Amino acid sequence: MATLIQQIINGLSLGSVYALIAVGYSLVYSILLFSNFAHGGFLVIGGYICYGTLRTFGTGIWMSGALALAGAGLAAVLTERLAYRPIRERTNVTLYLLIASMGMSIVIENIFVIVAGGRFRALPPVIPTAPVNLMGMATTSAFDLLSLVSAVVFLGALQLFLSKTRWGLAIRAAAYDLRTAGLMGVNVNLLISIVFFVAGALAAVGGIFLSVRYTLYPQLGAITIKAFVAAVIGGLGSLPGAVVGSLILGLAEMLTAGFISSQMRDLVVFSMLVVTLLVKPTGLFGKSVSEKV
Repeated sequence: MATLIQQIINGLSLGSVYALIAVGYSLVYSILLFSNFAHGGFLVIGGYICYGTLRTFGTGIWMSGALALAGAGLAAVLTERLAYRPIRERTNVTLYLLIASMGMSIVIENIFVIVAGGRFRALPPVIPTAPVNLMGMATTSAFDLLSLVSAVVFLGALQLFLSKTRWGLAIRAAAYDLRTAGLMGVNVNLLISIVFFVAGALAAVGGIFLSVRYTLYPQLGAITIKAFVAAVIGGLGSLPGAVVGSLILGLAEMLTAGFISSQMRDLVVFSMLVVTLLVKPTGLFGKSVSEKV
């Protein structure tokens, strides 16, 4: 029983980090109807900014984390303006945006390979990883609990932003119909920039926690493919779906690793993707959408 509780907590912790990343995928998809595969690059940018400020300037985790969120968010906005906006202004075919996002993912990854090198780096021990005893029922890591709580805080703040602010209302309206929202007076370009900034900042939070859980290296963004799988399982474009799909995926990974074999984690993850696409292609909470014309 203790092992089961421990694996469930570990799975919720990992799933919560996936949720931060998957929500970014779903936010962009809900507005522009394309999957932004450069999203993993923003995760890497956040991780390296946090690492660099901690190592170079000796700032605390709070300041380094804030700079990482701001830097990754601005990088996402810049990527949208330089790579995606010119395409949006010329055509409504979202396939071109998808192809451009793949190219930007490779560009960002190789920039860090050239500038920072390909070696693995460990963040300074600024996030506690000591074991925590849960009333004698199980033992887990302080890092797992902290990542779970942090994800809840950030996702809660996002929900408040979307439900209580004017721009949150505009984002929800644009998710139904971007063109109509523009006709009603919404500054579409600014709204899209806000969406990309929020998505990039959330990816940076995930990048910091994944850098501690594993290590930091230029290809760390590849792990976002699992967050994308979680978004597909939950339903692309649905923020609650992204969260639920991520928690399901995190639990499936950790329970598989704990009770079957760690080598089967990826097999289980991508088998769930295939089953979802076969049984319910729109995901648990997704809706059928057509290509924007």
